[in-house]
Order: sequence, then C-alpha cells, then structure tokens
Amino acid sequence: MAAKAPNIGLSQAQRLCQMPQPERLAFIAEGLPVVLASARGFWRAARQLEKQVREAVVLERHAEEEAAKVLILMDIARCPKRLRGCSAVVRWKPMHVAQLREYVDLHRKSHHVDGTVGEYTMPNSTIFNREGLLYADIAAYEEEGASWSDPADLIHPFSFSGCPPTALKLAESMSRLGMFTQRGVDVTAEVWGSVEFKELESFRDADALTRTLLERLLAEDLPTEEAEDEDVQLLYGAWQLPMYHFDFGLIEVPLEDLRSEQEALLRAEIGGDYY
Repeated sequence: MAAKAPNIGLSQAQRLCQMPQPERLAFIAEGLPVVLASARGFWRAARQLEKQVREAVVLERHAEEEAAKVLILMDIARCPKRLRGCSAVVRWKPMHVAQLREYVDLHRKSHHVDGTVGEYTMPNSTIFNREGLLYADIAAYEEEGASWSDPADLIHPFSFSGCPPTALKLAESMSRLGMFTQRGVDVTAEVWGSVEFKELESFRDADALTRTLLERLLAEDLPTEEAEDEDVQLLYGAWQLPMYHFDFGLIEVPLEDLRSEQEALLRAEIGGDYY
C-alpha cells in the first residue's frame, strides 16, 4: 500500500479541533487580525473597480467570505468546553436554533426545483452563483446540451452596492470592541461557553450573553478608542446564533425526489390528478 501524502500546506483548519483549549484560543486570537486584514484588502480593491461591476462584485464576495471566517472562528471560541468541534456560519433572523438549522438545511441541498410549477431542475444556487460569477465555464441544464456560462450574464449593472458586507462590518466592530485580543477571545469563550445553543435557545439568550460579554470587555478596558455605540448595536443585531451544532455538508437530492416535487407542484397548480 502506498504511503499517504503528508498532511501539510493550506486548508488545515481541522487542526484547531486537535489543539488544547488554551492553545486554540491563543491561535484564534493571533489569526483574527490576519483574517480581518485580508477582508479589508479585498474590500478596498473592490472600491477601486466600481466601474468594472463583475470584478468589483467578485472582490466584494471575497471580502465577505474572508470576514465570515472571523465569525467561524468566534463560533469555535464560544463553543462550550465539552463540545469543542469546528463550525461554519451567517444571516437570517430565526426564532431559535432549531429554526436556524432548518434555514441552513434548505441552503445546502444539491438541487432544487424552480419555475411556476417546478418545471426547472436547478443546481444549488449558492454554489452556482459563486462559481458562475468567478469563472467562465461550461454548463449543462436538464434536457439541454452544453452551453457556455458567461459570468457577465449573472451581473446586474447595480450589483455592486458600494456598502461593506455585514460580515465585514461586524468583524470591524468586534475588533474595535477588543474581541480580537488574546484576553478578548478568552472572555468570549468564558461567557458564551456557559450556554449550549442546541435547539430552542433564541436571541433572548444570545442578547443576555452579549450583554455580559460587553460588561466584561468594558471592565477589563479592552475596547479601543475607536469603539462606538454603533459597534455595540451591530454586535446585538448582526451576530448570528451559534452554529457549532450544525452540519454544513451538501445534501445530495436524488432525481426521483425532484421529480416527485415537480409532480406535486403541477397537481397543486391544476387542482387534481393530471394523469
């Protein structure tokens, strides 16, 4: 049997799960400013290309993805001690954790049906839009031959808003509030680790923990001089419920399930059995 290749190079985030807690938190604190600087760089570059809309939007999306890594790292930090698993992240307003999981599951299906009566079978829109915007590629659709996918076709003239992504604004606020320091990460872990967000925990629970966290940050004089009330409000309003219990793998949807959904939509449209 051939020896395995060495597990080295980039994409080694799984190593966080293998670190002792103090080492993990220290490593996260070291990396947060690095990730934020990367997100800032993409955003500044996007602002320089506002007349080249597709390229500006690509860089804006990269800025958002980099900033989202900050939220992933903070989820790892605020995960209760007994769980200690890795996670991923971001943007709805569910009533509680269970409903947020439902939202996430809807967005990780490999395919879905679309159209007035579900007449179209479509690939995962999140993946398709991201990859389609980045690359000119060959695409194939149901009952159609191969065709070229032109990134320009996915861009509206006003696609680039000029406003920083929410994830980037939130990351900036966290930095100004002192959460990217070693002590800030430690305090975040201590406060949020006291509650496990698993099913019915809601924003009421999250707000209480955020309040305690802010009190601890202020008591230890961790916020920077640039911190403002807006940063506090963003922490309350934009920081999603913890998602360390979630599965973010792609859900493969069998063709027969898509066909059944299409038939059900057609029956509902015509008001009965169409056979």
